[in-house]
Amino acid sequence: MASISGVIFLSSEGFSAEATSRVFLRKMRTCLMRSCRLVCLALVAPFYLLQFIGLRSLYKRVFPFLANTITITYNDKMHDFKRELFRNLARFANADGSLRLLEIGCGSGANFRYYPYGCAVICTEPNPHMEPYLRLSMDANQHLTYEEVLVLPGEDLRDVRDESVDVVVCTLVLCSVNDVGRVLQEARRVLRRGGALYFLEHVVSDPSTWTYFCQYVFEPLWYLLGDGCTVTRATWRNLEAAGFAELHLRHIEAQEVSLMIRPHIMGYSIK
Repeated sequence: MASISGVIFLSSEGFSAEATSRVFLRKMRTCLMRSCRLVCLALVAPFYLLQFIGLRSLYKRVFPFLANTITITYNDKMHDFKRELFRNLARFANADGSLRLLEIGCGSGANFRYYPYGCAVICTEPNPHMEPYLRLSMDANQHLTYEEVLVLPGEDLRDVRDESVDVVVCTLVLCSVNDVGRVLQEARRVLRRGGALYFLEHVVSDPSTWTYFCQYVFEPLWYLLGDGCTVTRATWRNLEAAGFAELHLRHIEAQEVSLMIRPHIMGYSIK
């Protein structure tokens, strides 16, 4: 190390040692993370095996109760974000004031309270056992008109015509679908020109954070308990590549929810 006119210069050797140390620590962290994930996989492996003997279908009957309970808590904690997200829905109404909305993976109907008065809603949900909870939300939100409930996956909205809706909503859905790109293609297909896709999704954290460490390590367990929920998806990249004319996307930290799903994206895309 040398000093000239009060300015301290580090030798190239010092810089090299510091860089080597950073690389070493990064490799150690990666090794630890992968080892912990393997331990987690080993612990949950028997439960994955049970899925192959028919218990997955049983869990799909139980999961709606768990999802509905969690959704109530999540809605309370994310209320301000959801209110902000849906505040301009009426912008996409037709000249006569009508607004036709399709919700992909509507679950128990947690978003209904945020939709404007008179909005016509089409619900799609791949798990038929969610319907009792969905009907309760319908009864509690009589300011809306409900057209139909379709038991369909987001990747195949075959019963919805091309360019037939003004708005598509997708919240906490893209984490668990089999093909994110295909779901976005279907959303774009059914939207009229000038219509919008609204989204609120948890996403993967920055790889340098402990949140990412936890996401990577515990994802096998989370996937099992969350009926296919994946916490390491960079969903914003799918939205960027989906071919919409405009994308209004914002990264947020949902501080009140579980560490595993704190990183979120929210916004809307216009066809």
